[in-house]
Amino acid sequence: MDVVDFAAGVSSDGSAIAFRLSGRIGDAECAITREALEVHFWLPVGADASRMLRTFADGRNRIVAVAERKMRARPGQPVRLNSHDFGAKR
Repeated sequence: MDVVDFAAGVSSDGSAIAFRLSGRIGDAECAITREALEVHFWLPVGADASRMLRTFADGRNRIVAVAERKMRARPGQPVRLNSHDFGAKR
């Protein structure tokens, strides 16, 4: 992937972080759920938006890799990552 939108933002209800991927295979609106950040990236339960964004930044490489994989499997569709996407290899 060529570009990750570094202006990731927390959803209005605090349930996810939205970001955008752009590259050779296309563009996609992406999101990772709070639950995935809590389970796989050590986000404390009840953390505020600032802490969510720091956790996202710390796990960015892994999150982007999984989002790219999902984007390739479903081109042209939004990508929503949840805890299952970071579980055991398929």
